[in-house]
Amino acid sequence: MEELFEKWAGEPCVNKIQLTANGSNRLYYRLEGATKSCIATINDDVKENEAFFFFADEMRRRNVKVPEIYAVSDDKTTYLQQDLGNVSVYTYISSRKTNGVDTTEPMRHYYRMAIDDLVMMQDSCRDIDFSHAYSRPAFDKRAILWDLNYFKYYFLKLFHVQYDEELLEQDFQTFAEYLALDDCDYFMFRDFQSRNIMIVDEELYYIDFQGARRGAAQYDLASLLYSSKSDVPDSLRLELLDYYLSVREQRDKSFDRNTFTKKYYGYVLVRMMQAMGAYGYRGVIEKKEYFIKSIPYAVNNLRNILKDHQLPISIPHLVEIWERICEMPEYSGEKEKLTVSVFSFSYRKGLPFDKSGNGGGFVFDCRMLPNPGLYDEYKSLNGRDKEVVEFFEQHPETEDFLVLVRQLVGSAVKSYIERDYTRLMVNFGCTGGRHRSVYCAEQLAKYIRDNYDCNVTLHHLEQSKL
Repeated sequence: MEELFEKWAGEPCVNKIQLTANGSNRLYYRLEGATKSCIATINDDVKENEAFFFFADEMRRRNVKVPEIYAVSDDKTTYLQQDLGNVSVYTYISSRKTNGVDTTEPMRHYYRMAIDDLVMMQDSCRDIDFSHAYSRPAFDKRAILWDLNYFKYYFLKLFHVQYDEELLEQDFQTFAEYLALDDCDYFMFRDFQSRNIMIVDEELYYIDFQGARRGAAQYDLASLLYSSKSDVPDSLRLELLDYYLSVREQRDKSFDRNTFTKKYYGYVLVRMMQAMGAYGYRGVIEKKEYFIKSIPYAVNNLRNILKDHQLPISIPHLVEIWERICEMPEYSGEKEKLTVSVFSFSYRKGLPFDKSGNGGGFVFDCRMLPNPGLYDEYKSLNGRDKEVVEFFEQHPETEDFLVLVRQLVGSAVKSYIERDYTRLMVNFGCTGGRHRSVYCAEQLAKYIRDNYDCNVTLHHLEQSKL
């Protein structure tokens, strides 16, 4: 990477800073020399890189503001691109929101600029050769079904939302066929949202377009206005939708806003499901808590869409699932009792992951306690079995440990209830996750249930072996 920089810049790299990549497995670095800087990207997926190079060149030739590619390694896994700074539309607006500044006007300003560019982009890039797209040239029925199944496997399954496999598959087919019948011959950026729009000298530049393809014009507008944590007010969404329609009418006299809006909210919903699948995959599987924290925003958007808009097709089971998600206690928006989640785990397998997005809670190491697993008569048993319980009761140091745990966790539970907190996680770990951690988790869960007005869930992560 540094050698590639020196070859391009004609000067050595004197500073290398790794940058955050929220939703990507790519690695990003800011490389700086005495007079030049760039962003270095490392990605082993060569086909994805080639799509990025291709679209960057094609979009720049059509006057779309995208980063310039400076240099590419021989194996195409590392490349240098223009440094557009650190300020995206998302970070600009979020920083002002954090400081208590009204963000309506800057959001309106930059989103209208982005919509102007989007309309131009959708038309001027329509003639691109999409055979270079990654991983599919068009957002057609098959691609829509991929996103719907992504939602099924990485959201519904991971968050234990009940569904009927056959009924859901029927509704997926109906939904995909309905969307794919629309005019899908526009340039589709694919991830057109405020994090991918950089502000440079009051101009907007666009990044992360390696997933571009041919598709419906509604999709990118839905991505922009319904990106979860951007949290665009509903009134401004309607205003910006009308602005998009007006810009398109001015550009294309044959454009019919009624035809566009007829399927617009269908694309909003499919984009939401794709995003929720990503939140599950990135949040639960890859353990990136930022994505878990995006889920309440997505569910609130889903709730508002279901309240105000009805699709002209019959997908009853999918609608039932959407409603079920909106009724999940953690996303209901109603005041919720504290839930204390108590886990036992094996240190060999690693710490449990907190799906609430709060980053976890207490972790108690039970390996200091007497270990019944060292004795043949207890090896096949677990911390819930009578013989193991009696073993621990015969060792007073176990109760001494639990007294301290109850005092510490009890104080936290009391405080959390008073402050209307809704999630607390308590973890007990031992070597195998079968005896000491299970016993302690069982004892604490009983203590909390008996003494506090809250919900308690108990999870033994090695339960398949118990």
